[in-house]
Amino acid sequence: MSEIEVIFYIEALGNDKKVLERALEETAKNLKDEKGVKIKYINVEDVLENEDEELLKYSGVIEAQLSGDLGNIVRLTLKYSPAVVEVLGPGKVEVESKTLMKILGEVSLFMGKLMQKFGGLAVYPKLDDLPEPRIGYSREEIEELIVEDRNILYRFVIEVFGESEEAIKTTMAKALTIEGCRINKLAVQGQEEDGQFKGLLAAELLSSFESLMQLTAKYAPVAISVLEPEIIDVTANELQNILTDLAGFVNELVTRPIKRQIMEKKNTEFKLSP
Repeated sequence: MSEIEVIFYIEALGNDKKVLERALEETAKNLKDEKGVKIKYINVEDVLENEDEELLKYSGVIEAQLSGDLGNIVRLTLKYSPAVVEVLGPGKVEVESKTLMKILGEVSLFMGKLMQKFGGLAVYPKLDDLPEPRIGYSREEIEELIVEDRNILYRFVIEVFGESEEAIKTTMAKALTIEGCRINKLAVQGQEEDGQFKGLLAAELLSSFESLMQLTAKYAPVAISVLEPEIIDVTANELQNILTDLAGFVNELVTRPIKRQIMEKKNTEFKLSP
């Protein structure tokens, strides 16, 4: 697999300047010691103060240029959750389906652990008014979507719960469509427990590489397999987008407690205002 060269811009916030400076230095050291990647440079910028903020008044940035294979770049993106990822090259990488499945499994495991601690990521607007999506495609249509539209055919299984088996199937079909997927097959199995249906949803889907990665991060499937094609080509722009998205998902989860504190403080100030 081609070696991918990227720049990470890792942002950190805090309410104590010295503590934040130490945290930035420790992060830079940990990044320098990472295995499986080559570090070209790491720059730790000076910590800045924002006088308008009270809880997180200090900020700092680490800029790091590194290179490695796709698996290691994705791993470090999840671990360090940079605010921005810039892909310098190559212009396109080719990934074997088996390698991609391994990467997807690692993304699912990592995000699943975070969601157990901080809550889920998949949130949608009201789906009732959306039309029922199409389910099922001919072999000719599937081949055209793979060859012409660069779609990936894959299966994934997630845990689901809701009012009923049929309600879950209807809702998830619409949700998967919103995520940019075409649904070839969809099935739900499970049973009712304490007045709520719980089970597994299995789907055979067609989507872009970006949608596949986003879906894996949002749902942390218990199983996933890439069926076709055997070699997936990914452009630098697609890779840059998904790496930034993955880091954003991690940041969304781990900063929820702090965001909650900020909102509670603002609500308290509002209530105390004359």
